[in-house]
Amino acid sequence: MSGRVETSMAGTGSSASRIVIYGLLLLFAVIFLTPLFVMLITSFKTLDEIRDGNMLSLPQSPTIAPWLSAWGSACIGLTCGGIKGYFANSIEMVVPAVAISTLLGSLNGYVLTKFRFPGHKIIFALMLFACFIPFQAVLIPVARVLGMVGLGNSILGLILVHVVYGLGFTTLFFRNYYEAFPTELIRAAQIDGAGFFQIFRRILLPASGPIIIVTVIFQFTNIWNDFLFGSSFASGDGVPMTVALNNLVNTSTGVKEYNVDMAAAMIAALPTLLVYVVAGRYFVRGLMAGAVKG
Repeated sequence: MSGRVETSMAGTGSSASRIVIYGLLLLFAVIFLTPLFVMLITSFKTLDEIRDGNMLSLPQSPTIAPWLSAWGSACIGLTCGGIKGYFANSIEMVVPAVAISTLLGSLNGYVLTKFRFPGHKIIFALMLFACFIPFQAVLIPVARVLGMVGLGNSILGLILVHVVYGLGFTTLFFRNYYEAFPTELIRAAQIDGAGFFQIFRRILLPASGPIIIVTVIFQFTNIWNDFLFGSSFASGDGVPMTVALNNLVNTSTGVKEYNVDMAAAMIAALPTLLVYVVAGRYFVRGLMAGAVKG
């Protein structure tokens, strides 16, 4: 009898603990998502509704006019032009920067794990150290280098900057992932006459899906959301979307059009949101598969 009572009490305590945990998680989720919710509903409101209504109230007369104005397909008040062209700039910058840094990082990880050579640990340590160099510390040297090679104030220059700055992270990810890859397969392929790139393309690359997803998501998020490099090494019509968004929000000569600002911010956030929604579970699997080992 006493055993049943103890079991019942233990079950009650466990249920109470779960209720508390889930309640706290729900509370934190609401707190975390409230700004996103406010941004979203505000982007569909009219200015009169924003002035007279509750910040958390749903739009009474939903309109997509702020989204069209933010994108650049229409005008509301003094807001014209939008971020359409700058969105394209960000795409032109992100896609090649992510692809190149991921490819180079995979090759570095391959060399540093399967082709031991004198000083490979020192080289990896230096690349790892590069991950901890703050953006601000490299602004002036990078600006001088871009000027010397004729890539200043250009999308191509921003691509180069993000590739170089992200190389330490991509190398770290692939190096840790390939560390657990059987070296015997590489040796067997070499005995069979396979060359450096043939081994990489036929053996390592097909097995690198999880870490490629991790690297692409990590690099895409960092480069897409970057503001400092974009504002430092580009100007005018060549700036990425984050800089254009900042200019749109901070440029006001009349009534502040919060609905347009919120719509522009949502447009800017959509690519990263979509990436995590579509590939978020693969990101976690990739991390578990070795991205943070070592």
